[in-house]
Amino acid sequence: MRPINSKIDTGSAQFKTNRAAYEETITTLGERQQWAIDGGPHRQRSIERHLARGKEMARDRIDLITDIDTAFLELSTLSGYGQYDDEVPGGGIVTGIGIVHGVPYVFVANDATVKGGSLVPIAIKKHVRAQQIAEENGLGVIYLVDSGGAFLPLQDEIFPDKDHFGGSFYRQARLSAQGLPQLSVVLGGCTAGGAYVPALSDEAIMVEGIGRIFLGGPPIVKAALGEIIDPDDLGGAELHTRVSGVSDYMADTEREAYGRLREICLTTNQRSVDEHQPWADWVEPESPAHDPSELYGIVSADHRIPFDATEIIARMVDGSKFAPFKPEWGESIVCGFARVWGHLVGIVANNGIIFSESALKATHFIELCEQRRIPLLFLQNTSGYMVGRDSEAGGIAKNGAKMVAAVANATVPRYTVLIGGSYGAGNYGMCGRGFNPRFLFAWPNSRIATMAADTAETVLVDIRLGGLKGAETTDEEIAAMRAEVRDQYETQSDPYYATSRLWDDGLIDPVHTRDALGLCLALAARQDEPAPGPGLVYRM
Repeated sequence: MRPINSKIDTGSAQFKTNRAAYEETITTLGERQQWAIDGGPHRQRSIERHLARGKEMARDRIDLITDIDTAFLELSTLSGYGQYDDEVPGGGIVTGIGIVHGVPYVFVANDATVKGGSLVPIAIKKHVRAQQIAEENGLGVIYLVDSGGAFLPLQDEIFPDKDHFGGSFYRQARLSAQGLPQLSVVLGGCTAGGAYVPALSDEAIMVEGIGRIFLGGPPIVKAALGEIIDPDDLGGAELHTRVSGVSDYMADTEREAYGRLREICLTTNQRSVDEHQPWADWVEPESPAHDPSELYGIVSADHRIPFDATEIIARMVDGSKFAPFKPEWGESIVCGFARVWGHLVGIVANNGIIFSESALKATHFIELCEQRRIPLLFLQNTSGYMVGRDSEAGGIAKNGAKMVAAVANATVPRYTVLIGGSYGAGNYGMCGRGFNPRFLFAWPNSRIATMAADTAETVLVDIRLGGLKGAETTDEEIAAMRAEVRDQYETQSDPYYATSRLWDDGLIDPVHTRDALGLCLALAARQDEPAPGPGLVYRM
């Protein structure tokens, strides 16, 4: 691999303009992430009540469990942003990956200060996504349960479908059967379906005085049986640890419970994050030779102005070293080998529109990585596959389909970062959400939609006008149509709209991308080699 010779002039006016604009973008990201943590003034009373009960906040609970001075990769911090009247910050749960005794675990922690821990639809989706990550990366799951159960006014969006609440129980049972530890600490209510989270766990701990498990709480028991009963008598820690056996351990305090949990983790016989299996090529990492903070000045302040993917790679990979593949052909896609935190990866990155030759180049490269068992990293910034008569005659649909098929059939770990635009079928060919990358992160300048807002404005308005079949339309009416379409596409392609709905696993600062990917790659490196797929015709 050769060091990348950067062509960026960090003293140029354009670089400084880009950097200033991106620093504002990062400030906005930080403010919105802090909102998700704090929840705004309307949540303060709930937080005060929660703390007055001697209970810890969800993120503090995770911090008390994980190893000192280790990173916690929080996922989908801004889920629910702009939804539910902004009353459910983070979806009401915290998920992520933390280290306990050197072993990575997925955490799913209810936040009882948000609607009493009741689960809205995005919370269920976030819970299930965390379990999917656990299964694909071979991780145990720690559930910190403090939930009022399903948010009943939205029960039709929570209860009956495949990936609704029942799907989380199905996955929990399957994870346990695969030998991936399922551990629960009950720190509040586990009502109705929520009772099955600790009941399905391999081992469960209840904290006396605050932890409760019951299929039907006191109000339901009263309505059904006319029986009036205290919550602790109905489903408290003493009952379930000494009488029913639903719980395995009882703790007097949260901190005692976390000490017991860490003891249990010592017995789970899971591989540490530092264990690299022979198939995963790893060497001692080195920092990029080019400053990652320069990414702020490279990404264009005007999304219509392209930027060079190679310059992005130079500030993300070890030593800024890169071995390009077919550098003189299909230049609208950059392919090549590099290392991220010591892990060898194959990188596929966009330099704009995907032409036929670029699609074929990417297909060839993806097949090489599959053959050599090298993880793939996709850096998306494309308006999609090229259109027009010449492109169609040149077989863009066929060649684009080859790239899509290669991505779909690759069995090596795949990771995707949206660093700019993600439009049309380009999203698919570059391993978008529908192609199940192990992790998909997005930068706060990214955009995702079937097409860009200005393109949609032209296309959809022309279609509407064509549908009017010559009916007279005023300039004001046409302008209103254009404004309506543009507003819809600009709103729905916004990165905060996307991350709120879990179309990604979180918005991240470009400077932190290398570290996030390093942890994700380390998770794959500790697993056995993934089984190869059926294989494609080499070079298509």
